[in-house]
Amino acid sequence: MLRKFPRKIKRLVIKVGSSVIATDRMKPRMAHLRSLVAQISAVQRTDVDVILVSSGAIVLGMGELNRRTRSVDLATLQAMAAIGQTVLMRKYNELFKKNKLKCAQVLLTWDDFDNRLRHNNARNTLRVMLDWGVIPVVNENDTISTDEIKFGDNDQLSALVASMVQADLLVILSDVEGLYDLKGNGRKLFQEIKEITCDIEGAALGRKSQHIGSVDGAAKKQMSRGGMAGKLSAVKIATQAKIPCIIANGETDNVIARILKGERIGTFFMEQEEKLLLRKHWISFGAKPKGVVVVDDGAKQALLTGGKSLLLPGVVSWEGHFKKDDVVVVQDQKRLEIARGISNYSTSEIGHITEKKGQRELIHRDNLVLCER
Repeated sequence: MLRKFPRKIKRLVIKVGSSVIATDRMKPRMAHLRSLVAQISAVQRTDVDVILVSSGAIVLGMGELNRRTRSVDLATLQAMAAIGQTVLMRKYNELFKKNKLKCAQVLLTWDDFDNRLRHNNARNTLRVMLDWGVIPVVNENDTISTDEIKFGDNDQLSALVASMVQADLLVILSDVEGLYDLKGNGRKLFQEIKEITCDIEGAALGRKSQHIGSVDGAAKKQMSRGGMAGKLSAVKIATQAKIPCIIANGETDNVIARILKGERIGTFFMEQEEKLLLRKHWISFGAKPKGVVVVDDGAKQALLTGGKSLLLPGVVSWEGHFKKDDVVVVQDQKRLEIARGISNYSTSEIGHITEKKGQRELIHRDNLVLCER
């Protein structure tokens, strides 16, 4: 029986990992790249918008410099990314040109999602490219990313891009068949998952230490920053935006077309029934928190069960240096996250308020998202 998607796929985001793009010698896997581009081109010709989120810049930079060990120094990684990104885009340009299509490089950092103006500008730019029939090739802007604005891996970036453009499906192509249930002695592939529970996340963590694919484990450690747990974090972002996801092996023959036909390839993650509004989805996943506020038990109860705003009298302490309109994390006194929201005050303003009663709320309930997001 074929899979049924909740709606017709008109906009597709495909994320491809470094191990699918590069060999264990950190060189382009040209056969796979040709196949990938040919598949994307075939889908594009059926009037489906396609955005490609592609890893591989740092790995290919390592290959250009004949390095086999990934540096931990940020400046070195950025230099390798700059070298590798030109190699990556040259290959994509050549291959899409042979398929009579054009592609365009789009480099993003977390700031492009964290800042609402930049978020909207990036979204509009991608939409214009899609209207022109151009394939956006998205990657993290490793060359300028600092530790504070890095995604950590392109899985999360692909989910944020899918949410930004309101895609109908996110496909994450890796060197594994999908998510496995490793409980017991066997290994069973999850075909379909309705909700990511603690048990599912436990299975992902167990999967992380085991690797099956064409690249040996030592090389994979140098090439990949993600892992199945990271992919599940990305899936959460997308499914909360009502975008279904599939994790599949990028080396499967004609994998993209077969997925779109409904073949049961990989693991299918169903979209969540309740879609977070765009603003609240941005608060939850797009914005990087600038600080933490700790609340007492009364405020916690009011937030979790009463649907209330966060008032200043319930605030016990705060950390960080946030400004008005920054997103902050709300924690209880056990330091467990219970919500995120947009602050109406800066840290300096909170510190100067001596009488908290009667003041404007710290976070209005319309700008608050509980941790069950």
